[in-house]
Amino acid sequence: MPLSTPAKNTLIWGAIVLVFVLALWLLGPVLTPFAVAAVLAYVLGPVVERLHRAVRRFTGLEFPRWLLVLLVELLALLLVLGLLLLLVPVLVREWPLLRAQLPALLDRLNVAVQPLLGQLGVTVSLDLAGLKAALMKHLNGNLEDSMVSLLKSLQIGGSVALTLLGHLVLIPVALYYLLLDWKRLLRRLRDWVPPRLRASCDSFLREADDMLGHYLRGQLLVMIVLAVYYSVGLSLFGLDLALPIGVFTGLAVCIPYVGFGVGLLLALLAGLLEFGGMDGGMGRVTLMLAVVYGLGQAVESFYLTPRLVGERIGLHPLAVIFALLAFGQLFGFVGILLALPVSAILLVAARRLRRSYQGSSLYRDGSGTGEA
Repeated sequence: MPLSTPAKNTLIWGAIVLVFVLALWLLGPVLTPFAVAAVLAYVLGPVVERLHRAVRRFTGLEFPRWLLVLLVELLALLLVLGLLLLLVPVLVREWPLLRAQLPALLDRLNVAVQPLLGQLGVTVSLDLAGLKAALMKHLNGNLEDSMVSLLKSLQIGGSVALTLLGHLVLIPVALYYLLLDWKRLLRRLRDWVPPRLRASCDSFLREADDMLGHYLRGQLLVMIVLAVYYSVGLSLFGLDLALPIGVFTGLAVCIPYVGFGVGLLLALLAGLLEFGGMDGGMGRVTLMLAVVYGLGQAVESFYLTPRLVGERIGLHPLAVIFALLAFGQLFGFVGILLALPVSAILLVAARRLRRSYQGSSLYRDGSGTGEA
């Protein structure tokens, strides 16, 4: 029985999508730097365009696009390096404090937890002496031992180190060319779409781009505001690691619940180490976490996210978590990068399918039959 034209078109498009997904799955490691560069180009592309318009308006000169692309890419690189330089030295400075406080903290934790476990009928016997000896041996390892271990790991996983180095070199190069030819690449991709479908395709992609762009811009503002808030809030309680933990917590809220939970655990550990833990410092730590993180979570949930991100986006936090986990499981790091863009496209497609279905005779006749 010959297939109708709509059925043939459906099969063809289904085969195209299947081949694309299969290629993405097989070539995931190779596509990683290009996927990173594509995501960065999508985010930084509007910055290049706005900079180009601003320079032309204020100076009246037409600067070469390649120069503006280099400037934006350099600023993005300096921002990343600035975050690393902000976090790494502070963490290194706190390493001796961790070595000094950890054995006593384990003793206090054991004294506090054992009675609670006994009340629940759970008996746990910990070899604290052996545990502390093992931890101190690991923490007190000198720089020479660390370098020997690092060199051995690099020898064992030399291909991994070379791959990482290659990605670090390739990503800026790919990002430069994508930003330079972004509009031209989009026009070439549009030429592959059949002319009769271009209007609907443009409308579909424009809706997905508006939704995703609004989400990313709003989420970025939320991250910046929360990074400042957590840093200031923790510093007011006298936490030495307030700046790196606050910045990390603010930036990590892009992963709903998970980023907040990790930041909370980091603040808890740092507070126990710096404020004396169970020797009177537990109350201060509890107050700090309750005030700073409790208020921060409330402000984010009830004010920042609704106002800056907007509920009309439709990307529910649970949907974001599921998309990140599912795409990461299927396609690795490339899947994590593409999770949000693909989710936005699928959400727009689902909305249009729902509108089409609700406007069809199948839906109207079915509802009419049900009412009868």
